[in-house]
Amino acid sequence: QVQLVESGGGLVQAEGSLRLSCTTSGRTFSGYAMGWFRQAPGKEREFVAAINWSGRNTYYSDRVKGRFTLSRDNAKNTVYLQMNSLKPEDTAVYYCAIHSRKYYSGTDYARHGDYNYWGQGTQVTVSS
Repeated sequence: QVQLVESGGGLVQAEGSLRLSCTTSGRTFSGYAMGWFRQAPGKEREFVAAINWSGRNTYYSDRVKGRFTLSRDNAKNTVYLQMNSLKPEDTAVYYCAIHSRKYYSGTDYARHGDYNYWGQGTQVTVSS
């Protein structure tokens, strides 16, 4: 059984930082891209960032580019989302997910339907 557990969320003031972690168990995530999505109340789930299976390439939404950094540690089955210069509009529940295709070599990581395992989410609240 594959499980993903996110951690690191919380309440932070605008311009502050948080680091989210997502650890998988049940199978190795080596060979699979990992993504982060977020969902604010009353809004659809949106793509935040992804890292390809090798860790060499990262992809970000325009809304977080330059502020967020995604990395992965395959030995620990963990991905990290470093979030800096946070804004109130970053407030949401953040979810990590495993891409469904092993060794995916494409560049489109924004479709949540391409991910087949999801965590329960961690709340991030940014106060103004």
